[in-house]
Amino acid sequence: YGTNNEFGFDYLRDNMVGDMAQKVQRQLSYAIVDEVDNILIDEARTPLIISAPSVESPEQYVRFAKVAPILKEGDDYTVDLKGRTVAISDGGIDKIEAALNLQNLYGDMEMTRYLENALKAEAIFIRDRDYIVRNGEVLIVDEHTGRILDGRRYSEGLHQALEAKERVKVQAENRTVATITFQNYFRLYRKLAGMTGTALTEAAEFDKIYKLDVMVIPTHRPKIRKDSTDYVYKSEKAKFDAVVEEIQRRHEAGQPVLVGTTSVDKSELVAAKLDRVGIAYELLNAKNHQREADIIAQAGVSGAVTISTNMAGRGTDIQLGGDPAGFVDQILSEWNIDLEVATEEDRNEALAEAKKRCEEDHERVVELGGLHVIGTERHDARRIDNQLRGRAGRQGDPGSTRFYISLQDDLMRRFGSDRVAGLMDRMGMEDDMPIENKMISGLIEQAQQKVEAYYFDIRKHLVEYDDVIAKQRETIYADRDALLQNEGVHERVIDLMTEEIEVVVGEACTGNLAEQWNLDAIVALFDRWHMSIDDDFFPENLATLKRPVFIQQCVDYALEQREAKLTEVREQIMALGHDEENADQQVLTLERNIMLQVVDRLWMEHIDTMDELRSSIGLRGIAQIDPLVEFKREGYASFDHLKEQIRHYVTETLMGLQISVTAPPPPVPQIPQGMTTNTEAIAAATGQSKDEGTLTEPERKNGTPKRALTQKKAQARATAGRPLPGSKTPSRLLNGTPAPSNVVPASKTPSRPLNGNGLTQTRTPSRPLAGAKRVALDPAALVGVGANDPCPCGSGQKYKFCHGVGKK
Repeated sequence: YGTNNEFGFDYLRDNMVGDMAQKVQRQLSYAIVDEVDNILIDEARTPLIISAPSVESPEQYVRFAKVAPILKEGDDYTVDLKGRTVAISDGGIDKIEAALNLQNLYGDMEMTRYLENALKAEAIFIRDRDYIVRNGEVLIVDEHTGRILDGRRYSEGLHQALEAKERVKVQAENRTVATITFQNYFRLYRKLAGMTGTALTEAAEFDKIYKLDVMVIPTHRPKIRKDSTDYVYKSEKAKFDAVVEEIQRRHEAGQPVLVGTTSVDKSELVAAKLDRVGIAYELLNAKNHQREADIIAQAGVSGAVTISTNMAGRGTDIQLGGDPAGFVDQILSEWNIDLEVATEEDRNEALAEAKKRCEEDHERVVELGGLHVIGTERHDARRIDNQLRGRAGRQGDPGSTRFYISLQDDLMRRFGSDRVAGLMDRMGMEDDMPIENKMISGLIEQAQQKVEAYYFDIRKHLVEYDDVIAKQRETIYADRDALLQNEGVHERVIDLMTEEIEVVVGEACTGNLAEQWNLDAIVALFDRWHMSIDDDFFPENLATLKRPVFIQQCVDYALEQREAKLTEVREQIMALGHDEENADQQVLTLERNIMLQVVDRLWMEHIDTMDELRSSIGLRGIAQIDPLVEFKREGYASFDHLKEQIRHYVTETLMGLQISVTAPPPPVPQIPQGMTTNTEAIAAATGQSKDEGTLTEPERKNGTPKRALTQKKAQARATAGRPLPGSKTPSRLLNGTPAPSNVVPASKTPSRPLNGNGLTQTRTPSRPLAGAKRVALDPAALVGVGANDPCPCGSGQKYKFCHGVGKK
């Protein structure tokens, strides 16, 4: 039993461990999901992400945040509220270039990203509706629940733009290490089921994406709640004035009222209006969520007025007459009993009195018609409205509901308020005169259906694209599991090396004549691997060389030389008192862990590549090309390139490794640490506790180690946990997994012990560390080099990570 986001993150972390014993999940067989529509539909657009911080200067975000307000919406840029996008005009570009003293804004595509995010932060994302600022931090407010998503951050620089707009500290962007969507995670289970009170409107989506039927179960007691038709007003002011009048009327009669709003600022607007008319209320929103349980428990007391965002919309029972336990302290105070010295007997007597009072109040509230729910705005999804209605009339209790709507509401502005406005004008309706008829309610429901269809299309689109990387993820994770279980590790290493040598030697030996072959490249290859070539390796008469025979000769020679090295290492290990089986295991573990390092680092780069491809592939539609088909084609080509890179770096790392042996102290078990998650982005509507910056999981049963993922350790793991093949720094194996305790790659430079286990590594520089000095190149040598091509300087890095840094 657990929360949906922790199950998802467990799956991702399980596929980052360096030892099978560190895994916590069993086979994914059967899942029953509570509030299934919230998890699989509302949260489906939010991916689970484990990330590590990247280094980026905040200065550009601040620069663009300062100039964004000088642009005027409509003249300098346009806003698409439905798609949440902005489009800048030529005049707007001229203003920005003048303000920032830029020659050409589009000369550096990164500048356009800063500008787009600054305009989104300025025009689309509204403080106290989409986010709040607390203690110098920008905190996102969940649109479905009104709760703060502690730890969640918008991606692709948008959160940094909001921080710059609000003039708080701009925090570094994070780089994705592992990711999966709820859609793909829960579809990994062989069987899937769920429960919710509001799934019927989404039956088509459950069937299309999850192959799940929606079955309606009759209520335990007959529903007697009265759901009135909507009141529609021309202006927002008239609507809220009418809401306050209705609250005042019912409050004076003694009927409890729950007012549902869609945002923090709207809840505070209603609260301010109630202050002016002198009505006491409880305010429940993202700024005051700590008292949620207490506020909801007493929302059914006669005369109570509760203003809430969508937080109160799910999983809460409001008891008519109130909760007796909440009145115990009040009654003790009435009896002049000090709360600190009250005995258990005193409290029991007070509880009995509270129950009596609540029962009497329950009868009074029932006579008045039960809890009355007022919705101040229709939500994008009918399900959320139904959840708010469902707070009244629980378990056969009486209750009533009504929604108050204006033509200035977000839903009406985005999806066709023109028809309703035209109808009201033809009828000569005043601003403060509401319309109440089924036709208007039908038009509003059609608008909601449009929104639901729009978001369904987005989710369907999301899963189609995510299915591409899902297959790649399953392949990589299956390969990792095979490595962790030591299934054919040595054989796989031999296969990778054989293929890599065949490719490298084959590229050097192009053409039919041996005199045309680049034999110097082959000599350099063996020299890089510390393998001396005998004088008779090349015949005096090169014309006698046959290409296939020579390629196989190079393969055999390289593998023989490497096996001789490993044999020497095994002998040194056995000389320290270990048996042959243990010596073989030490060497096998070294091979396995280096392969894990390479696979994980390159997989992380591949995720970035696929994200870049995904964000740009939509432009192919302009050329009448299906973007999804192109994404699949280029995605699989990129995956083929990933496999080639894995083969290359595994071969270069293991071949270039010089190994010696020392006697270590007893090894210390390591626990993987250092990554952060977007935990708070997920399933906030269920009220789960999810902290991205510092995540401490519940302790595992059966002795499974507790995982602590902290922000401070993220950078350490990002560097120490994944050394680049070819770096001159000692290597630490994946996730803190110790290398074989007795295997020590030899070095001509002084070596450093790692983690006290006696292992150090020094490799021939086939890929220098980020920040290493780069060789100066003639600009002409960089013409036509692709972002993912090897850099012409010979560093072994991709061009975009070497001489291509900051270039487009």
